[in-house]
Amino acid sequence: MSDARTAEPRSRVVVLIVAAGKGVRAGGGLPKQYRSVAGLPILRRSVALFLEHRDVTQVRVVISEDHRAHYDAALSGMESNRLGAPIVGGLERQDSVRLGLETLNQEAVSSGTPSAELVLIHDAARPFLPPEMVDRVLDALTTGPAALPVLPVIDTLKRESGGTSSETVPRAGLVRAQTPQGFWFKGILEAHRRAAEHALAVTDDAEIAERAGLSVSLVAGSEDAMKITTEDDFDRAERLFARRLETRVGTGFDVHRLGPGSGVILGGVTIPHDQALQGHSDADVALHAITDAILGAIGDGDIGAHFPPTDPKWKGASSDRFLADAVRRVSDRGGVIRHLDLTILCEHPKIGPHRDALRASIAAICGLTVDRVSVKATTTERLGFTGRGEGIAAQAAATVALPAARL
Repeated sequence: MSDARTAEPRSRVVVLIVAAGKGVRAGGGLPKQYRSVAGLPILRRSVALFLEHRDVTQVRVVISEDHRAHYDAALSGMESNRLGAPIVGGLERQDSVRLGLETLNQEAVSSGTPSAELVLIHDAARPFLPPEMVDRVLDALTTGPAALPVLPVIDTLKRESGGTSSETVPRAGLVRAQTPQGFWFKGILEAHRRAAEHALAVTDDAEIAERAGLSVSLVAGSEDAMKITTEDDFDRAERLFARRLETRVGTGFDVHRLGPGSGVILGGVTIPHDQALQGHSDADVALHAITDAILGAIGDGDIGAHFPPTDPKWKGASSDRFLADAVRRVSDRGGVIRHLDLTILCEHPKIGPHRDALRASIAAICGLTVDRVSVKATTTERLGFTGRGEGIAAQAAATVALPAARL
């Protein structure tokens, strides 16, 4: 099996994520693909896992026309030149896949660029797909026109009739189909066109390929690639995600001097004072320290690397932008922020009266509940620059959980 991290990238691998369904069986106020598991929408997790795979050229999501606002909210802030615009699907899954394939083909013709060579068709409701399963599907396409990940049937199968068992069905030769199902693009496009022309009703894309005479290779699937369908599945998905997490802790520290002004900005809150913090941005030492703590936890540089103080566009910038960017970076890795702990070091102003406002502000920026944000303050007993009232310092710790498979 090839190693997706070191092998030469394959050419033109497009992932088509099918997310146009109503998702009503799972309950809740949203279609299941837009509901959250461990703090992130299912669709966002599904998109992220393919964007992280080096062999994938482009990811496209097929959605219902009525779900555009849900789609935009679920993928808000997700930045990648490999994530294309969503495609409007049809009433049935089969229609949605065909429309997705036709759109990819039309775009290639219109732009004069090569069409996809390989396409992976994936259910949005399978957000915990192991990367090695994608490798196995792609490897199988080097020797055949189609590939299907499967799992063995373990339980005894019964045929039901009128609420009673009428027959035991032999398990020999039976497997459970999963996604992503992989195909050579032109072959599956023609197969879908033929199925539509003859009004064939099928259950998945592998069946369409089979009916078109294409040989479908079987590769090992994974129990982790479960499809979320019912409310019980959401509970199981939460447990599965928790087992795959690795906890990381990052720390941050920042200092800014005090100068002329009438208030300091800390944690996104303006606190009246006879001085102001000085800096290239708004000099919010609290948010700067938290931002660095989060970046440290995910091993992604520091605030100066992403927002250089030498860049004039950050002059006077509100520091909530820096923190929001760090939060997005955690989200794009499929992780969640578990807790933030901030300590502010200063003689004045007094932080106690503003503690709740700071916690609420930081929690809102990070998309956390207030109980996951701690704000403390201390003096240095009039020692050092903070003791002399020359500046304010802040130190922070961030606890972040990341999927271990992606570290």
